[in-house]
Amino acid sequence: MEKIRKSLLLFAALATIILSTDCSGQTKKADKNNTGSEKKTYKVTFIELGSVRCIPCQQMQPIMKSIQEKYGDQVKVVFYDVWTEAGAPYAQKYRIQAIPTQVFLDENGSEYFRHVGYFPEEELVKVLQQKGVK
Repeated sequence: MEKIRKSLLLFAALATIILSTDCSGQTKKADKNNTGSEKKTYKVTFIELGSVRCIPCQQMQPIMKSIQEKYGDQVKVVFYDVWTEAGAPYAQKYRIQAIPTQVFLDENGSEYFRHVGYFPEEELVKVLQQKGVK
């Protein structure tokens, strides 16, 4: 009985941690500098639809991080884990058929490019450059 009780407590603790993170696994934090009245405009929004449990999706994680570091002022990088309850609606919204899927939106929010599968960084950068990312 004690083992079951400890297991339930551990499960509750893990559930609390999971629910306090966004789909990319980053802990949610309030931005003290953002008053909500300012909205950053990006040349491109790069959306990765995948799962943290998918091997090709895991291979995309360092690429997404590199794009964020190199082009973060021009490109908004978003990750949705579509194998979670929070991310599943985005699979439907973007009508994906396989993961990983990369969707690229222009500054007006219109999709201008889509790729399915692992996407090498050098090829991905060419897609960003189509919208003036330097």
